[in-house]
Amino acid sequence: MKIPVLAVCLALFMASCTSTKNMDANLPKDVSERPLDENSQKYEQAQLDQLKNSIQSEISKEKCTDANEWTFAPMGAKACGGPQFYIAYPKKMETAILARINDYTEKVKAFNQKYGLVSDCMMIVAPTSVKCVDGKAELVNS
Repeated sequence: MKIPVLAVCLALFMASCTSTKNMDANLPKDVSERPLDENSQKYEQAQLDQLKNSIQSEISKEKCTDANEWTFAPMGAKACGGPQFYIAYPKKMETAILARINDYTEKVKAFNQKYGLVSDCMMIVAPTSVKCVDGKAELVNS
């Protein structure tokens, strides 16, 4: 009599172990893995950051060997007005990259207005030129 009861208990124990593996699939994901609400300020900021990083990444793939082949443009928008910063880019990319920079800037303006953001209102001085340092373009303020 003890052997059949022991066999039944062992079978139930084994069945419960295999079902726990499937339970993990039904548990909620970690908060950091959940998508942000598409209508939230955090989500929109993340989208802007992704666009900015994409532009900067595309430009950084280009090696700066001749500063005359590079120029710069204002990028982003402070809530008080004016650009957030200036970015150097190769002139050969001007048509495509300027469109993306302008798109980013317009989206930042709309974001600032939508959420009623404020900024430091300090004017960013435009650079005077671009120089190449170790293959990277750097803005010159003089």
